[in-house]
Amino acid sequence: MSERRLLSRSLHTVLAVGIWALAPLCLGAGSPAAPTPAPAAMPAALPGPLTPLGPQDTVTVHIDEDPNTATPVPVAIADDGALRVPYVGSVNVAGLSPDAAARRIEGALKEGKFFINPHVTVTVTQSLSQRVSVLGEVKTPGRYPVDAKTSIVDLIALAGGFTDLSATVIYVSRADASGNVKKYAVNMRALGDPRNTMPDQALRGGDTVFVPRADQFFILGEVQKPAMYKLEANMTVEQAISVAGGITAKGSERRVEIKRSGGKGGQDTVIKAKPGDLVQPGDVIRVKESIF
Repeated sequence: MSERRLLSRSLHTVLAVGIWALAPLCLGAGSPAAPTPAPAAMPAALPGPLTPLGPQDTVTVHIDEDPNTATPVPVAIADDGALRVPYVGSVNVAGLSPDAAARRIEGALKEGKFFINPHVTVTVTQSLSQRVSVLGEVKTPGRYPVDAKTSIVDLIALAGGFTDLSATVIYVSRADASGNVKKYAVNMRALGDPRNTMPDQALRGGDTVFVPRADQFFILGEVQKPAMYKLEANMTVEQAISVAGGITAKGSERRVEIKRSGGKGGQDTVIKAKPGDLVQPGDVIRVKESIF
């Protein structure tokens, strides 16, 4: 009796294992395998990484099979785009990414029969070929080197910072692969705001950053510091007077006028201003003396 039970248990075990092993095959035969989903395409507006090599960039070349390059020495790329590489001499790497440059060097080493199957790594230690132009309301306009980590904030700092009359929204112009130039508006006070048209503040060689002059207004008369000032968003007459240092002892907050252009027939108009009135671009605010 015990032998029958043992035989029965063994038979059940074999059947269970067999069914378990065959289940995937049966399922696979009944239905085709689900296709692997394709990776989502990168939005066209996203700037790519800053990788092209160029003159004056400094790189290191490491050949895995060569102990002499275990501690590679930085080498500058020549003005003609040539890079001096051990064994093979000059290799043109201008316009290539570091990975593409490594593959080209591997091909040269193979072709020269220096190594059977070399593995090369090219690392950028200093990037000077990629430059961005900064124009407009910065203290030191010019062309500045950038790398893959240089942000707009970094670039403005290199240009000495904004002037007192710089606008809040600046523009980055960038050419795509077809040569078409697209302009991105970037609000410097809301860099993380999704409404910025440039989704990433990383810069690329060849970009042009333009900082326009902000709208201005004038304030004259009985204020501490009569002058031209930068117009901030939603600035009121009261705030404008505060920016100018406030009203003098002779002035009157009840005798404030605004001279505004663009009236009927293109004529200037003069209106009596209230503290909460919004200041418009080009307004001339005059604070008059108190009558009493």
